[in-house]
Formats: sequence, structure tokens, C-alpha cells
Amino acid sequence: MSSSIVQLVDQLPQDNITVKVLKALDFVAPGEWQNTVGFDQTIRVVTGENDPKKVQRIKERALVLYEDNKTGYKSAISLYQLIDKADTAMATAALANKIGEKIEFLSFLNRVTPKADVAQTIDLVLKIVVEIIAFCKIHGIPQPNPQLFVESLTNNYTDASLMRMAALVCLDGILPLGPDFLQKIHSIIDGGDAAIVKDNPVFGSISNSLPGDSPAAKFGFITQSFNAVQGWMNSLISKTGVTPDTILQSIGSFIQIADDKLDFVAAFLDQTTNYYEHTGIQTVARSLILAAYESVKNESEASTPDSSSQASGSQASGNGEFKVGQLVDVLSEDYWYAGTVRELQGNLCLIRYLYNNDPSDDEWIAQTNLAPAGSNYEVGDEIEVLYSDGEWYEAEIKKIKGDTYLVEYTDENFYDDEDDEEETEWVAWQRICCEA
Repeated sequence: MSSSIVQLVDQLPQDNITVKVLKALDFVAPGEWQNTVGFDQTIRVVTGENDPKKVQRIKERALVLYEDNKTGYKSAISLYQLIDKADTAMATAALANKIGEKIEFLSFLNRVTPKADVAQTIDLVLKIVVEIIAFCKIHGIPQPNPQLFVESLTNNYTDASLMRMAALVCLDGILPLGPDFLQKIHSIIDGGDAAIVKDNPVFGSISNSLPGDSPAAKFGFITQSFNAVQGWMNSLISKTGVTPDTILQSIGSFIQIADDKLDFVAAFLDQTTNYYEHTGIQTVARSLILAAYESVKNESEASTPDSSSQASGSQASGNGEFKVGQLVDVLSEDYWYAGTVRELQGNLCLIRYLYNNDPSDDEWIAQTNLAPAGSNYEVGDEIEVLYSDGEWYEAEIKKIKGDTYLVEYTDENFYDDEDDEEETEWVAWQRICCEA
């Protein structure tokens, strides 16, 4: 039986190799990460609530949301655990007594084998893919979307989420592959095909979550994901000036390191840390607690009638048809867009638009301008689709399969040449809109 989110957060270590490494990387993301452990303490830190009864209610609601199959919290946790467990080969028991002393790295050399560049490249790009899938599951986005992810990574990632991505650059990029790791990865995946990932155990485990109906299509998504994220990675390196030397200098505060053994250091850290799982649990817990907190708060407000609600008479209460976290179609400026309900207040819902997932665009919308997700679309409808270039193009729905749509682009601006064949593709619900 899998552990509950409360158990997972309660069991996070306060100090081990993973925690030491993440603290050592604080110079890459200064002040972003605090190792908050314990579910009750996390509730207090995230919400500011200290009342034991309120903390308990938030915890109980979080447990319900976590176990709800309609949310993606549990799936995201599984992905974060999977990506680290597939990497970890060295038993950590040998390091259990090293917490309070400096680790003699050289004594572990005979048990460490550096990965070849291709294997390390696949590990890194699959971690990026897992991050994108987990992000979309946490935020209720039906299909993995690299563009939405990168926008959030650039503008919204903080705390454990930002530290995880910074650690990815340092521990899975710069240390094992060198400062030019982005170019190395490009040379490997640009000249490769699905054959280089098909035998990877992580790829096999997450394959069903990847878009595409063939290994080649799934490999294409992996390449697309890396291409989307590499700009952010390059920007982080330029902004922080992080190098192999600065990483080693910081980590050297608790590990005796030989400067000429960079690949061995990377392999050692790869096999003795689980930073993706550790910070992934913290990321999911934070998002889950915020959702539970909003749900409990709205429930409390709804149970306390005020003068405005008494005066509204037969108007919608605001907590009837729609709920926090629900996916909805949103009518805004004469167009229906995909969104998710972030807060409820009377007859209003605070909406996060999924086509860009940008909190600065959140908008209070009357419930009369909302509809259940996907209820406005039928085969033959003329719609607009957000394409990978960031532009909206006119299209027609040809088929509907769950929350994905086969569309044919009809916009003349979509095609470079009048003689181009009409293009179709399957798109996720959050990428479409239509005129009311």
C-alpha cells in the first residue's frame, strides 16, 4: 500500500546527503529552498495558520484531495519517486554514520561507475520530461505541455520547485557533462532516434504518459521538451555564473573531492541522493495544502451568511455548481477559454487561464459565465488553436477523444504556401478557444 502524502512529508529527512547537497547549491538559487519537513509544519509555513483545529482540517482535506483520482497529486509523486529510484544503485546504509562528519569520497571510488555521455543525456532529458508531466498533473492540465511549463518555470517557479531545476542543471548537467552540456545533449539527441531511449527503464515506465502513439513520436516529445527548457537553463547559467569549480567548491564543504574526478563525483551524487523525490514531495505538498486551505476557507465563509448573500436571494451561492480546482470553460471577451477555478467568493470564481497558466492574468468571473470543461465543443465546430509558435490559428474540430481534439487548420496564415496540404493534429483542450 502506498504511503499517504502526510506520511511522505513526515518521513522526509532533516539532514542527509541529499539535504546537504541542496543546501550547498543555495548559491545557484539564493534563499529559495528551506528543508521544511513534517506535514503539520508545512501547513503552518505555507498558510500561516497556527490554530491546531484549522491545521487539522486542512490536513484532512489535503488527504481527501490527494486520494481523489480526478487530481494529479498522487501521480506526480509517483513520477518524482520513479525518476530517482531508477537512478539510485548504491546502498545508503554505508553513509548513515556520515551525517556529522566529512565524507571521504575516495573510499567510494571502487563502487562508483560514471555514466557514458549518452546515458547521462537520457537521464537528464527524461527528468525534464517527468518535471513537465508532473507540473501538468499538479495543475490539472490534461496533456503534457512544454510551452506552458516553461512559462511557469520562467515566471512562477520558486521554493522546492526552483531548487529542483537548479540542481538538475548542476548535478545532471554541468558536473557529469561539463559546462558545455547543452551542446553535448543537442549533438546526441539531434543525431539520434527512439532507439537510444527504448531500453531505458525510466522511459519504459513513463512511456504511457507521453504524447504520441509510437516510440518515434514519444522521442519527438522528449526532444521538444528539452528544446523548450534549454533557454531557461542557459539563462540560469549566465545569470549565476555557475561552473564545475563553483559547484565542487560548495559541495567540498562536506565531501573530500579530487578535482580531477568530476565524472566520479557526479556518479557518486547520482547514486547517493534523491533530490528529485525529496523536493518533488515538497512541491506537491505545497500545492496540495494551498488547494486544501482554499477549500476549507471557502467552506467556512459559505457557512457564515453575510448581508450580501442574504440580499442576493435566489442568486447562485458560489459554492454550488463549481469547486476550487475544477476545470471549466470560461467566457471572457466573447470567447470561451480553458481554465481552472482557483478561488470562490459569492457568485464569483477566480480563474487561472490554462493556455498560459500565468497568475498575473487571473480574473474574477461570474459563475454564469462558466461551463463544465469541454462542454462547448462538438465535431465540426470552428475554433482557434494555440500553436507551438505562440499564435492562435483558426481550425475545425474533426474528432473528439476525451479531452483531446483532432483539428484541421483552416487559417490561411497557418500555411506558408497556398498549395500546402491541410494539416491536422491532436491538441489538448486547454489549447483551444471559440467565439461565443
